[in-house]
Amino acid sequence: MAEVVLRAHADRAGLTGQLAIESAATGDWHVGEPADPRTIDALARAGYDGHHHRARQFDAADFPRLDLVVAFDRGQARILRNWAPNPAEQQKVRLLLEFEPETPALHDVPDPYYSDAVMFDRVLEMIERSTSALFRQLAPALRQGIR
Repeated sequence: MAEVVLRAHADRAGLTGQLAIESAATGDWHVGEPADPRTIDALARAGYDGHHHRARQFDAADFPRLDLVVAFDRGQARILRNWAPNPAEQQKVRLLLEFEPETPALHDVPDPYYSDAVMFDRVLEMIERSTSALFRQLAPALRQGIR
């Protein structure tokens, strides 16, 4: 969801070529599979297209080429920091909800997998707010060509 939504922000701002956006999981359960149909449906209800997504697992070798690694929950963040080869790479790992000032009490984006469509929609709303806040922070530097 977050990859699709953040990519839409970049597209609307005309900054698609300035921002590389990739989605990857810490686990390997669904590698190569499309997004969960409930995710695709929630995205479609909100006007996004999630059909092109294919799951992949994060590779620690990616750290040097990434400027920011965004985790959905503290468990993912802990795993990613443990995979990071050094302290500088560990500092690239941030929680998505850190970017959303409206939800200071929440740290983790809930996993809607064992829930219903309503929860998928709620999670998408959280992701939309947080990625909007993140994009507002990134956009000025992207417009100036700063990496």
